[in-house]
Amino acid sequence: MEREARFWEPKNGRVQCHLCPHECVIAEGKRGICGVRENRNGRLMSLIYAACSSVTPDPIEKKPLYHFHPGSSALSLGTVGCNLRCRHCQNVSISQANPDQYRMIELTPEQSVETARRHGCQGIAYTYNEPSIWWEYTHDSAKLAKEAGLYTAYVTNGFTSIEAIREIAPYLDAANVDVKSMNDDFYRDICQARLQPVLDACKTYREEDVHLELTYLVIPGHNDGEDDIEAFSSWTRDELGADVPVHFSAFYPAYKMTDVPCTSKQQLLEAYDIAAGAGLRYVYLGNVPHGDYENTYCPECGELLIERHGFTAQIHGLDDTRCEACGEEIPVVR
Repeated sequence: MEREARFWEPKNGRVQCHLCPHECVIAEGKRGICGVRENRNGRLMSLIYAACSSVTPDPIEKKPLYHFHPGSSALSLGTVGCNLRCRHCQNVSISQANPDQYRMIELTPEQSVETARRHGCQGIAYTYNEPSIWWEYTHDSAKLAKEAGLYTAYVTNGFTSIEAIREIAPYLDAANVDVKSMNDDFYRDICQARLQPVLDACKTYREEDVHLELTYLVIPGHNDGEDDIEAFSSWTRDELGADVPVHFSAFYPAYKMTDVPCTSKQQLLEAYDIAAGAGLRYVYLGNVPHGDYENTYCPECGELLIERHGFTAQIHGLDDTRCEACGEEIPVVR
């Protein structure tokens, strides 16, 4: 389950990794920030090729991807490690796990396709922890999946080099990027990362015609201010387009932020109103009780197009990708 990594070069007796914006310079026998790429005798090795911590069919809505093959099922694959250190991580048991000490199963790229088909899945999603850190495996698996007629998706923090995104883009159909804040201080303090590379990644996914949706976890007292939500909404509208679906999700105390209260429904509704007021046409709320804010309505005539309850989806008023009532083109991949 080891493989020589991509995106690196020798540097002054060490190796420098170019997979993500950390640009780690790694000494012999040491690993990068992600914990899964190691300098072995002057070569950068991925320690997690085909090493899966999680393998399960999921509704695509769970990613969340609401405008991408609604109602379908994706084989969801995860490994261990992450290139961020988010203090509020809800998957810390795998994101901060040591690959030497975590029990995983081997699932070759060929087996990932076979497993997806066996479970009746329409695609494969690389998720649960940061998928870009096992780029070599996701690239090989996604390429075979596309050849087999399956769709592919990343659920990602977006902290990935532009080169790596562009090279996998031909085999990647969709991405949900978790934009954690529009404040660089938040990224540096809470995530030990930087904001701008994430924004650049979002724009690159759009440029490469990868279906894009964004998730913004609303954390009380940290990124929930009106100015924060307005900045995120206006940037999305101006740089990505008003039709990019946005998911505001409720925070629950986890990891090193157990002292922070849960996001109230009222806070999410306020975020919803700000985003809609900024001109975003498809805004959704997540991690809250069932309501209309899960459904897709035509932005022109208000017709109910896709009704969701939990992670189920039922299409009502779409003729392929057009509203049956008024003919409006809806940005949904079917």
